[in-house]
Amino acid sequence: MKGYILAAGEGVRMRPLTSNIPKPLLPVAGRPFLEHNIESLKAAGVKDIILLVGWKSQRVREHFGDGKAFGVRIEYVEQEERLGTAHAIGMIRDKVDSPFICMYGDVVLTKESVKGMVAHHHKVKGSVMALTSVADPRRYGCIRSEDGVVMDIAEKPEVPEGNMVNAGAYVLGPEIFEAIAETKKSVRGEYEVTDSFKILMKKSHLYTHRLTGEWIDVARPWDLLDANRILMEGLETKIEGEVSEKATVVGNIQVGKGSVVEAGSCIIGPAIIGRDTEIGPNAYLRPSTSIGSGCKVGAAVELKNTILMDRSKVPHLSYVGDSVIGERCNLGAGTKVANLRLDEKEVQVVVDGRRTSSGRRKLGVIMGDDVKTGINASIDAGTIIGEGSFIGMGAVVRGTISPGSKML
Repeated sequence: MKGYILAAGEGVRMRPLTSNIPKPLLPVAGRPFLEHNIESLKAAGVKDIILLVGWKSQRVREHFGDGKAFGVRIEYVEQEERLGTAHAIGMIRDKVDSPFICMYGDVVLTKESVKGMVAHHHKVKGSVMALTSVADPRRYGCIRSEDGVVMDIAEKPEVPEGNMVNAGAYVLGPEIFEAIAETKKSVRGEYEVTDSFKILMKKSHLYTHRLTGEWIDVARPWDLLDANRILMEGLETKIEGEVSEKATVVGNIQVGKGSVVEAGSCIIGPAIIGRDTEIGPNAYLRPSTSIGSGCKVGAAVELKNTILMDRSKVPHLSYVGDSVIGERCNLGAGTKVANLRLDEKEVQVVVDGRRTSSGRRKLGVIMGDDVKTGINASIDAGTIIGEGSFIGMGAVVRGTISPGSKML
């Protein structure tokens, strides 16, 4: 069985994090996002993988190569024109002649979830759609099923029936390509996979499989925090660097080669520290914190549930919680990031000029690459800072800061 991961999107909704980095390479739990999905396929016995790539595809190709370093075989399909999910799936028609796993590149599936989906396909001997339940199904394809078979799909309904939705993962047979060939363009000018499934369902069953593990659709930058938490569960301790005898470690952590955890530092796992990174002295890392390579987390700095990307530095006396910090950022001494509203309601964010709920009670800052803050800068909960911005000494910022801004 082959695996097919759809990872060609530009990741516009993930900006500013994807301004320089293709979405599949955004780091989660110490590794690029796409690498986790490849590991899940590998754990299910799928070692022949096709990647659909698009924006900044060369960087994806350079990272994964032919897949040998990851214990799989990878080939690539380039999607130059994005004409919908059905079109994307149809691009491998000449590459598969038996059932294959198809996954959206922006969903998190645990290894157990993928194994369960494959096992269910072998049981029912037919095409399978993975389902999951969500609190607000209006963003997804809502599924009505009977006796384990899909009966109807309602795409982003205003008034959904139930909370079971398409989880963005399938085991499909070659017959899907015939259904795609019969699919007409939608009013959006795309070939919708929902329409292809409805054509398929007239000829054969599309079985359902409810995922038992956690699932998340990484649609917005703050969704990375949930993905990070999920993928760090069950983390096993691996120390390749140096941890001072005078540091305190509770729980499981990973420390990469060349990294040093200095005296007085306290790490509460799960936590991941990349290569050639310096922690401390007297730094405090709280659970679900993932730090990249070439980073610095210095004296009296506290990080909590945060992703700090490669070559970023938080050297002195700062607090960062529930945040995603891009590459090559530098936070001046005393920079503080708020992550909780005083009324403790869901944190609001400004996206495309409109204020919307993040769905999170705690959310700090989403910071693009190459941002610098001066000493004692204060960043309000739910702030988005565009790449290359400069936040001056003592500045107070909130809302969405455009790329290249100077806040003095």
